[in-house]
Amino acid sequence: MYQRILVPIDGSSTSSRGLVEAIHLAKLTGARLRLVHVIDELSFALSMDAYAGYAGSWLEELRRNARNLLEDGRTRAVREGIETDTVLLDNFKGAVHDQVVAEAQAWKADLIVIGTHGRRGLGRWVMGSSAEHILRMSPVPVLLVRAPESAKTEHERFALPAGELASQ
Repeated sequence: MYQRILVPIDGSSTSSRGLVEAIHLAKLTGARLRLVHVIDELSFALSMDAYAGYAGSWLEELRRNARNLLEDGRTRAVREGIETDTVLLDNFKGAVHDQVVAEAQAWKADLIVIGTHGRRGLGRWVMGSSAEHILRMSPVPVLLVRAPESAKTEHERFALPAGELASQ
């Protein structure tokens, strides 16, 4: 059964839902978890805009936030008695899905558990689907955990309305 479960997290309520499911599975199977967060080129580029007035390093700010996110997730799992470690991937070596699949292979994961918004249509086209790419490329089983209804609107601001440009 599953003994090594990889859980990509990004701070969204959807990834939190994936983490909850991974913790539940780990309790049932006696598995350990590895939580992974990826800082990729897109995250970095978006942060440069968001932190335009910030005097410090954008990448260091992203790393600090990522380490906090990973530690919060690890604390949740450990509180449930699950052996958990964390990995921050910030080397800009490819897309998020490529790095998650590479980490699963390197760590010899038995399963990847990932939250998904289940976007369709234009929203999926604009945002892409890391979950879908991981599902297609993964050498191990992937459990996709659907977002609760409240999370489905969490990222709607990223979807372009039909015939309009995003105003954000």
